[in-house]
Amino acid sequence: MAQFTNWLSVLAAHASDADYRKSADPSESPKHYIDIDNYAEFLSDGRIPQILDSAVAMHGSSFVYNNGILPWGTLATFDSLKSCFERRDWDKAVLFASDLGHYVADGHMPLHVTYNYDGQYTGNNGIHSRYESTMINAYISAFNYEGQEAEEIQDVNQYIFDYLYHSNGLVNQVIAADNYAKSINSNTSSSEYKTALWAETNDFTIDLFSDASHSLAELIYTAWLQAGSPVILADAVFTREGISTFSIEEIAPNPVKRSTRITIKLDHAADIQLQVLTLSGQLIETLAEGNKATGNYSIDWQPMNLQSGIYFVVLKSGQYVDIERIIVEK
Repeated sequence: MAQFTNWLSVLAAHASDADYRKSADPSESPKHYIDIDNYAEFLSDGRIPQILDSAVAMHGSSFVYNNGILPWGTLATFDSLKSCFERRDWDKAVLFASDLGHYVADGHMPLHVTYNYDGQYTGNNGIHSRYESTMINAYISAFNYEGQEAEEIQDVNQYIFDYLYHSNGLVNQVIAADNYAKSINSNTSSSEYKTALWAETNDFTIDLFSDASHSLAELIYTAWLQAGSPVILADAVFTREGISTFSIEEIAPNPVKRSTRITIKLDHAADIQLQVLTLSGQLIETLAEGNKATGNYSIDWQPMNLQSGIYFVVLKSGQYVDIERIIVEK
């Protein structure tokens, strides 16, 4: 996996893109969860139809999408990543890998895999954020995944469903931990509550973080292998900050309704290309290209005939790429 280390800054920078899309794209939210225990066959057999068409045929489209499509959204993103590898389209591949990381993380969060996602049916209202954010932020230093060898996944669909089934199996433990912590101190903002919640959940929570990291690595590795193991340039650098060569300095206003000004900075003369892309990597417009001297450049852009949503402004020069989000509001 050494070829992918240069992706780290972009994977981190775009890890939350899928969340940001929710407000503009109504099809995004169902990709982040699955209320798997609303399926009668899961309660009786511990499994659901694992092919989307089969689930829709059995339960109807409304039922399936209302209960979330996290496994199938993850699989579709994996397929898109593999296609990018096959095309040697690294700029788009790293963005799909970022989305894949988000969905894999959601699949390793027990409360994203249950109808009782916020404890609303068991008197544990608010547990979702208390467990996922408040507690994790308080004990973030305890998470130190050092990696392990990645292997090719033989059945990607089953692999995804296996970790979802496992996550659902931990839901009752999270709920029980919340009940215990509230018995220590009913003030869920107190340090006593957070300490008790952590004491009851830290073992499997640390494992979930490690498993999610390892699953993402294996899914990226498998997509790359299935695409024919294409060679990535050893000096390829993908980043959005910290590059002294050039950067997208500002996009203002952002969100944009009628027009915006995109300012870029070049620390030395370079051949550059500045483009606007859709979330799927489709080119919308090339705003600037060619050799530019050292300095700052401002380009005015009007999102003509574009639907409201999130797009990418991408600045490329040789092996470097800088990426920023831009939101269009009509």
